[in-house]
Amino acid sequence: MNRRLHPVTLQQAAEDSPTLAKLAQLARESGERLKAVELLIPEALRTTVRPGPIEGSSWCLLVGSNAAAAKLRQVLPALQTRLRDRGWEVTSIRLKVQAGQK
Repeated sequence: MNRRLHPVTLQQAAEDSPTLAKLAQLARESGERLKAVELLIPEALRTTVRPGPIEGSSWCLLVGSNAAAAKLRQVLPALQTRLRDRGWEVTSIRLKVQAGQK
């Protein structure tokens, strides 16, 4: 099929490409992980934390500021324990500060 004549949605493109399908699956899983731990994150920080990439047994959280990252580091062991209890093998959680995030 000629795609120039038949536009496809992002979902269709992801389904047609094993690489994109894997990336989409990892993005969904990262979001599910954040939902699983969000109640352990201090309420004032929840809006500054976004799910990041999963690389093997390491997961990354994107954080809006250095101050938020410093506070979040205090609860990382609890987050890791919750994830393991829910069946995810997470050996480390990295924090990446993204300046200008709202």
